[in-house]
Amino acid sequence: MKDEGVTRMFGNPGTTELPIMHALTEQRDIGYVLGLQEAVVIAMADGFARASGQLVSCNVHVAPGLGNAIGSIYTAQMSGTPMIVTAGQQEQGHGLTEPLLYAPLVPIAQPVVKWATEVNRIEDLPRILRRAAKVALTPPTGPVFISLPGDILNNEAALDLGAPTRVDTRTRPSDAALEACARRMLAARRPLIMAGTEIVTSDALAEAARLAEILGAPVYQQSVQTGAHFLSAHPAFLGALSRDQAQVRRVLEPYDLLISVGAELLQMSVYSEVEPLPPHTRVIQIGQRDWEMGKNFPAEIALRADVKETLAALNPLLERLGGQARATAAKATLAELADRNWSAQRAKKAEAARARGGSQPIDPDWLMLRLSDGLPDDAIIVDEGLTSARSLIAFWPFRDRYSYFGNVSGGIGWGIAAAVGVQMAQKQRRVAAVIGDGSMMYCVQALWSAAHYKLPVIFVIANNGGYRILKQRLKAFHGNDTPIGMDFRDPPIDVAGLARAYGVTAHRVETAAQFDAALKAALADASGPILLDVVVQGGT
Repeated sequence: MKDEGVTRMFGNPGTTELPIMHALTEQRDIGYVLGLQEAVVIAMADGFARASGQLVSCNVHVAPGLGNAIGSIYTAQMSGTPMIVTAGQQEQGHGLTEPLLYAPLVPIAQPVVKWATEVNRIEDLPRILRRAAKVALTPPTGPVFISLPGDILNNEAALDLGAPTRVDTRTRPSDAALEACARRMLAARRPLIMAGTEIVTSDALAEAARLAEILGAPVYQQSVQTGAHFLSAHPAFLGALSRDQAQVRRVLEPYDLLISVGAELLQMSVYSEVEPLPPHTRVIQIGQRDWEMGKNFPAEIALRADVKETLAALNPLLERLGGQARATAAKATLAELADRNWSAQRAKKAEAARARGGSQPIDPDWLMLRLSDGLPDDAIIVDEGLTSARSLIAFWPFRDRYSYFGNVSGGIGWGIAAAVGVQMAQKQRRVAAVIGDGSMMYCVQALWSAAHYKLPVIFVIANNGGYRILKQRLKAFHGNDTPIGMDFRDPPIDVAGLARAYGVTAHRVETAAQFDAALKAALADASGPILLDVVVQGGT
């Protein structure tokens, strides 16, 4: 694993993993990061890999441990995180007796990984590890799983360790395909760009911005805000699409061409009879994930290629074919967006949020504004604030590809643990994690890891004492305004006290003035994690 570029193993050990733990004590090249529950382990590793671009290793314990980890592995699969997950297994033959903790591991893992296998001979172990690294790192990237029986781990043999293989997928389309794509884009009357996750993974923010400038096309971020998919302050950026099908259809109605650049094409959440894509809007898709192309909506042109390489070749071709007339028209179109682009919207929303600054409990929009204004420009936000953080990306500007990380799968509990991994990967930058109080409880054990490794994460817990998103949907979908099973106020959870029990400095925040002071103090202290338990509106 060291030879494959792994620098961290995230884990929660058990008896079957003791040979690995024994080996780790004899070397210092791969650091071991302890998580107190397997879902925490995987989510921390997910954050580390997404914020570093590195292959990461996770080690969990037999069937129950793998079961605990599955939800987080599902999230890693959705985010395309390159990750090798291993689990200790009972010795071969011993499993036939169905001992305590036993179950076949490969079938459990298969639905949520790119490849899953079990090692049956020690001689195969190097080949399997090499293959796992190659598969995890080859786009579309993702997690892989290896089951390690105890007799294999305890065996010794002289092995040929092999060497790494990397598949170079930084390809661009053929000249003919590029020209056809360029001419189709230039022929569009009103093109629109949808920016997505592959802009982040291919490091193509500058190229995507140039595409918008050449075409004079407005840009929306994909409907699931998983990362910093476009530069917020760019004059073409209009913000993120919602997951309301009817609202998205109204947004897209004026446009005759939707250019999806590395994006999940109109991924929605709850069912609607309304299709989000208007029938007259044609689609071009560019990216590595061919499964996404034409999956739900037909693509007139689909280019399976690296986003950065494709735009690097496409942009100058568009400039040449479009000429000065297109350049002039594009500049005028972008100028027309000045009163409704992200920057203009931010100014209006900020004014409204400031007017609610004296509210108690604290207004969530004011909280998101003050957090965004108070953090340094190079800070990183990890977002699982759900309803309380609905306005966060309207205030926090994406300045680089690592400035924001959102939850890919919707499975809650990811954010509080992922923030630990992100801070480990980006040591020189300050990480702020915006987490709902309900989400916090799913992986609260991550606070111990943050304290143990003295990571200066600022955890901002939006505390409304319940599952507000469920209350909203119960009322919207069923007309029911008397929820049950959605509050945790009797007894109330002492969020700050819970954090202190894990070794984290924590403060209860109930007023706007307290928040401003607490955030300023937290930014001045980089000795370890700090949690702000912020009481916000929306609990009823």
